[in-house]
Amino acid sequence: MKAEHASEARRAARGGLVSGLGAGTSAVMGLLLILVLGRSFGEYGAGIVLQSIAVFSIALGIARTGMDTTSVWILPRLASSAPGRIRGAVLALLLPALAVSIALTLMLYFFLPPLTENLVPLPPEVVEAVRTIALLLPFAAVMMVALAATRGLGSILPYTVIGAVAVPAARPLAVLAVVLLGGSAAMGALAWALPLPVAMAIALLVLAGRVREHELRAGVSGRWRPSPTVSAGVRRFALPRWYSSGVEQAIVWFDVILVGAIAGAGAAGIYGTVSRFVTAGLIVSTAMRMVISPRFSALLEERKVDAVQTLYSTTLTWIVLFGTPIYGLFMFFAPTVLSWFGPGFSEGATALIILCAGAVCFLFGGNIDSVLTMSGRSGWMAFNKSVVLAVNIAANLVLVPRWGILGAASAWAFSMFLDALLASVETRIFVGIRFDAGRVAYALMVAAVSVVPGSLLVLSLLGSSTASLAVAGLITVTILALWCWFDRYRLRLDGLRRAARKPAVAGSRTAESKGV
Repeated sequence: MKAEHASEARRAARGGLVSGLGAGTSAVMGLLLILVLGRSFGEYGAGIVLQSIAVFSIALGIARTGMDTTSVWILPRLASSAPGRIRGAVLALLLPALAVSIALTLMLYFFLPPLTENLVPLPPEVVEAVRTIALLLPFAAVMMVALAATRGLGSILPYTVIGAVAVPAARPLAVLAVVLLGGSAAMGALAWALPLPVAMAIALLVLAGRVREHELRAGVSGRWRPSPTVSAGVRRFALPRWYSSGVEQAIVWFDVILVGAIAGAGAAGIYGTVSRFVTAGLIVSTAMRMVISPRFSALLEERKVDAVQTLYSTTLTWIVLFGTPIYGLFMFFAPTVLSWFGPGFSEGATALIILCAGAVCFLFGGNIDSVLTMSGRSGWMAFNKSVVLAVNIAANLVLVPRWGILGAASAWAFSMFLDALLASVETRIFVGIRFDAGRVAYALMVAAVSVVPGSLLVLSLLGSSTASLAVAGLITVTILALWCWFDRYRLRLDGLRRAARKPAVAGSRTAESKGV
């Protein structure tokens, strides 16, 4: 590997270690939240909270107006070429999210009841919960854009600490407090959203400091008024991304709403719980995306396609290598992990297996979406998400009435595969980034050897229980760690090893000095 390419891999590794800890914490806290909901409110009450979160998340995808991704695309470029325009760009990124989120809040609060009566029938408890948490939508939208802007300015730490650790950790604690006080499921939904105002305020303060730091380093004094060139660039990139962001959230959450409308809140509670395991398994992919998206933007701006190819292939190997065993354990011990959430949730075991299989296929794409988006082709991303959403909705409408949550799981599994396939083909055509099948196949083989034999042996000897899952997990981690150590150069893990020896902050400073 060329020295420059090796440096990019080490930089991704350093940042990935930091964001990986954050993504892991977020996943654990998300499952803890589901555990609190299931144990406290049962399937029906958990379904009410999860359906309200689903509506809120789809609205948030629209409220962000694509400005979070736009921040990651444009700010690294301005940091290296025009630091005096950063301040105006930040304002151009934040204001649309604030304005649209306020408009959506008013729409949800005043027009949701008649809409649900005529289109998607939702329980009155869900409608009331959505109207309540919608009041906090502007805080969430501004927070997300502000944290994305700090990523674009070269620091993954604020996004990790605030967005991936503090907010997810506060949510189950807030819901638990409501439970102890005897609150309803609707109040539990409100507790889920309560950390957002404080998180937004902190995110804005951190962002202001980052902007000022870049200006001082460059010796410039920025203006709040964005330049016409920056404003035009933001609009061109954000408009299709705005659309696709809302579509992405609809792909993730619409099936929870639809299951609740067709099969009831209890089924939505089970399916919503099952589907959150998919998010938990994307820890590695999420961690890598947080770090490498700004690098993709900067490298593509410099037309360093070879460096992008190496960085993409290397992180793809890591994503498949470390992400697949998580889904493998979920698949082998599906009844066990779902039993943690209370009686009745084990009915979703088969759906969990289907979703995990689809998620493994999704991992094969790595962060190919980020490459396509950071190349400036947000319009193609919008096209892809439209196709995937249309297929997802059609499949759900056909399969859910017949198969229930199994139909919803099958629809989402195929949607994940289709999403990765479309982006991979388009990135190969437009950017020249190819899918490295050999490296993916080898990483998949290593992951399978790590998880399959040990899990089968434990199940045959000990049966399916929490203790046997812990034993199988220990075996999996041991085999995977030993294989990674002895084959670290082929798997390009030497960069991770060196990164672990260096403070992550040092990596951030290196990135900042190069205008990331």
